[in-house]
Amino acid sequence: MRILIGGAGNVGRSIVDYLSQANNDIIVADIDKDRLNELAKEFDVQTMYGSISHPDIMEKMGASGADILIAVTDNDEVNLIACQVAHTLFQIPKKIARVDSEYFLNPLWNTLYSDKNLPVDLVISPDIEIAKAILNLVEIPGTTAVFPLADNKLYLLSFKCTDNCPLINTEISEIKKYYNSPIIHIIREHKSFFAKPNEMVHAGDEIFILVEQDKVFDTLHDFGIIMKQTEKLLIFGGNAISYYIADVLEKDDGISSCKILEDDKKVARNLAENLNNTQIIRGEMMSDVILEEAEIRNTDVSIAVTEYDKDNLLASLIAKKYGVQHTISLVNSRLFDSLIDSEQDNIIVDRSLVTTSAMLQDLRKAKIDNAYCLKRGMGEVWEVRIDKDSLNSGKRIEDLCLPDKCKIGAIYRDETIIYPKSDDIIEENDILIVFVLPVSMRKAEEIFRL
Repeated sequence: MRILIGGAGNVGRSIVDYLSQANNDIIVADIDKDRLNELAKEFDVQTMYGSISHPDIMEKMGASGADILIAVTDNDEVNLIACQVAHTLFQIPKKIARVDSEYFLNPLWNTLYSDKNLPVDLVISPDIEIAKAILNLVEIPGTTAVFPLADNKLYLLSFKCTDNCPLINTEISEIKKYYNSPIIHIIREHKSFFAKPNEMVHAGDEIFILVEQDKVFDTLHDFGIIMKQTEKLLIFGGNAISYYIADVLEKDDGISSCKILEDDKKVARNLAENLNNTQIIRGEMMSDVILEEAEIRNTDVSIAVTEYDKDNLLASLIAKKYGVQHTISLVNSRLFDSLIDSEQDNIIVDRSLVTTSAMLQDLRKAKIDNAYCLKRGMGEVWEVRIDKDSLNSGKRIEDLCLPDKCKIGAIYRDETIIYPKSDDIIEENDILIVFVLPVSMRKAEEIFRL
């Protein structure tokens, strides 16, 4: 697949990070030569100096033969114009634009995005997607990842099994007798695999389990994860991500205190003017004096979302030292993945996975309603809707001839969750929850394309 990307900042870089793992032909344009040089050093991609919205730059990038344009510069207008140029002059089939302004995102203007107006196939706001991912972790403490599925009727949760887990050394088949929720995947000693019925749960395993909405906390409790509900939060870094998080939490009656630390005077003032019940503390975020002023010792959750990985990781380590129970760090580079172990109280949010998840439905050649990237190299989970004209409607699951590294974990049918067997029949309007490992991606796309 030939992919043109506009923007080599954090967002563009995170997309390159994920897409470069597959056999894609990627070329990135930016008006910042330093960003392009850094990108070229780390990834096997081509770079082009110039604005992605300029027709001559797009032509030099080989737009005529491109499969998809992803415009994710810091400028909404540039991204939208780039999509128009890609459509009108080069007939690029798929156009994705990053849009951060609330004015462009207002649902009242949804008709703006169409072939007759602005030809954008998908509008994404990475900062909002990251904020939502973090809010899910805050809502369900003790998890390392939360993926809402089937209109939020079902969740794919991941969490670490500690030595205190009552189900350690219990076979998956035994667990399934008492819990309808199936364990789908296990990560053990940096290796991931589908959970087989005779597999035992080990201490230190990170497991991925499908859980119905009303059983989430009971299931976590039974696995020995008993976390205090979040009441007091401290956010390191003032930006669009922290603003969105704080804005949502201000409407949550269960949150008694939310504070944001920011050292830039202008940014701090802007946050203070736009947030009503969030305390903005201006000063050096790593300063003992500022942290004491923020009452970090009484904080339940710290969230570090600055622009820099090192600052986020350091902030989490400092917060942990002060006794904060649950810390969350936004990381842009896979180079830092191993610096904080994702135990129950130290969680890494990977910008590349969250950002790319928002685009998967347009990147994959399958009829996907919603999708998530899981961990690096681990694969993806898709929501596949079975339309009336789908060739898979009426087939038994075993007749789909799914590859070994692809499985249907659940079916959402008539507001009911079904954990299917191989001889179950797929029906029209079903939503299939499909797990796909990288090695089976192409085959799975072919099966669920129609």
